[in-house]
Amino acid sequence: MGQAAAVATQGKAGRPPRWSKRQLIDGIRWRTGTGAPWRDVPARYGPWQTVYGLFRRWQRDGTWQRILTALQAQADAKGLITWQVSVDTTITRAHQHAAGARKGGTANAKHQAESTSSQPTTRSGAPGAG
Repeated sequence: MGQAAAVATQGKAGRPPRWSKRQLIDGIRWRTGTGAPWRDVPARYGPWQTVYGLFRRWQRDGTWQRILTALQAQADAKGLITWQVSVDTTITRAHQHAAGARKGGTANAKHQAESTSSQPTTRSGAPGAG
């Protein structure tokens, strides 16, 4: 066995990581759980740039999707997932234009009063008027 084979079996070359994958993943979980900006990830999880870098790298190469698929398969095999979707439409509302409302909208009381066809009131020569 040559020296190249010995080096190949030792793992990756280069500087060892300063932060464990567990710390970085916990940082990702903290950030997604709180919804805070990446820059607010606590230092105990590593530099925010490193945490974000792992998140993006795994997002691009499909690691997160593979993790989700594997977890769903395990939960489904144990009967922990119910693949049934129920949509409650009693609170679904449409905008007035979606229902075919007139472009001008409904007339309000002010416009209705202006558009009445009643005759204007005039003074009459009747006794007691005046």
